[in-house]
Amino acid sequence: MGAILESIALAKREPVRFGTGGWRAIIGDGFTKENIRLLTAAVAQKMIDDDTDGYGFVIGYDRRFLSELAAKWAAEVMTGMGIRTKLINYEAPTPLIMFTVKDYRMHCGMAVTASHNPAEYNGIKLFMKGGRDADEVFTAEVEKYIDAISENPAEALKKPGIPSIPYDKAMRMGLVDEINPMNQYVDSILRSLNVDAIRSKNLKVVVDPMFGVSKTALQTVLMTARCTVDVINERRDALFGGRLPAPNVKTLSFLTSYVEEHNSDIGIATDGDADRLGVIDDKCEFLHPNKILVILYHYLLKTKGWHGPCVRNIATTHMLDRIAAKFGEACYEVPVGFKYISSKMAETNSVIGGESSGGLTVRGHIQGKDGIYAAALLVEMIAVTGRKLSEIYKDIESEFGSFEMEESNLSFSVERKAQVMNTLLEEKLLPDFPLEIEKVSYMDGCKVYFKNGGWIIGRFSGTEPLMRIFCEMPTMQEARAMIKVMKDFLGF
Repeated sequence: MGAILESIALAKREPVRFGTGGWRAIIGDGFTKENIRLLTAAVAQKMIDDDTDGYGFVIGYDRRFLSELAAKWAAEVMTGMGIRTKLINYEAPTPLIMFTVKDYRMHCGMAVTASHNPAEYNGIKLFMKGGRDADEVFTAEVEKYIDAISENPAEALKKPGIPSIPYDKAMRMGLVDEINPMNQYVDSILRSLNVDAIRSKNLKVVVDPMFGVSKTALQTVLMTARCTVDVINERRDALFGGRLPAPNVKTLSFLTSYVEEHNSDIGIATDGDADRLGVIDDKCEFLHPNKILVILYHYLLKTKGWHGPCVRNIATTHMLDRIAAKFGEACYEVPVGFKYISSKMAETNSVIGGESSGGLTVRGHIQGKDGIYAAALLVEMIAVTGRKLSEIYKDIESEFGSFEMEESNLSFSVERKAQVMNTLLEEKLLPDFPLEIEKVSYMDGCKVYFKNGGWIIGRFSGTEPLMRIFCEMPTMQEARAMIKVMKDFLGF
C-alpha cells in the first residue's frame, strides 16, 4: 500500500494535461512510470465505463528514450484492468498506429511519442474510434479520471490501487498480442496511388527519417513504385543527432546538400514519429509546408478531378482559400490541433486538411496526420504531371498570387506569460499596425486579418512553453516587418 500511495503522490507533482498534440513532458520530470500508469488507468476506466473495453486496445511507440518500456508499462496496466491489448512489436510511425486502430475497429489506442519535441521530452497521444486524434471532449474526460484516481484510487477504480500484470506474464496469458501491421498499412497507401505512373518515371528520391521511424514504410512504398531511394539519418539516435526532430529549413541542411550532390528529384524528411513532413525541391530549396498543402489541394482538384472543401488551422496559409474559391469550394478555419482539422473534415467531407507545421491528411486515408502518405502523394504528383516541384508551385503563384510566411517563437517565464495573455487576450490591446485591419479573431490566440489579404497571429503553444507568432504577407520582407511590430509591442 505504501508503494501505491507513493506512486500517486509522485503523479500529483506533475499533473497530466493534454495539449494540442497529446500529453508531453520532460523525461524523469513529468514523463515518469507513475504518470504513465496513471494516464493508462484513466483511459482504461473510461473505456470500461463507456462499455468499449471489449474492443481491445492498441499501443505503439517510437524511437525515443523509454518509449518501448513505457508502452509495456501501459500494456501492463491495460491488461491489469481486464482489457486485451495489442502492442506493435517494433518502433512504429504514429500514422501506422492510427491506421491500426481503424483497421482493427477499435475504439481507442495510444502512441508513446513526443513527436517533434526536443529529445528530453516524451509523451502519449491518444486515438479514438476510426483512428482519429482524441478530441478535446475525450481528453478532458480522461483528465477527470486522472484527477479522480489521483485523489482516491479505491473509489475511482473500485480497487485499492492501479492494477497491473507483468508484461511477460500477460503475454503468456494471452492478454497481450504482439502484432506487425506494417504490410496492411503500406498496402493501403499503395492502393491509393497511381503506382504505374510513378514506375514510368524512374524518380530519384532521398528520404531523411531524422533518426525517427519512417524509413521502413516510406522506403517500401517508394521502392515498390520503382523509385531509386537513398536514405540518410536512418539509425536510431535518441538524441536525434543533436537537432530538433522537426523538418524545417534549419534542420534539413544535410538533406539539402544530398539532394544537390545526387541531382535528386525530391528530398523528403519526416519528424520523429513520421506524422509531419518537410520537402527539399528540385532546386534544392525548402518547400514550406504551406506550399505543400497548396500544391496537393490544387493537384487533387485540378488533375485528379476531386471535389470538396479544405480545412486549415488558424495559423496556416490563406492561399488555400484562394484555390478553394477558384474551384467553387470552401476553406474552413479551425483552432490549432489536428483533432479540430479531423473533426471538421469529417463534418464537411473535405478533400484535404493541414497545418503550416507540416501535418496534413487527405480524404479516404486515416483521419490524422500522415507524413508517409503525404510524401508518396507528392511523388505521384511529380510523376503524373511530368513537372518538377518548383515549376508546379511557380504555375500556381502565377495564377493565384503569392504569400510568404514568417514565424517567430518567444520563450518566457510564467509571470511574463501572464502579462502577455493579459495584454492580448484579456485587455485585447493591439499594436499600431501600418496596415488597415479587417477583423480580429480570438478563437485561438489573437489573429489580426488585414485588408490586403495578409494576417498575423500570436498564440501560446499547446506542447511547449512558447508563444508562437505567425505572419503571412505578399512578401517575406513585409511579414518580417509585421512580426517586429508585434514583438516590439509585447516587449520582446
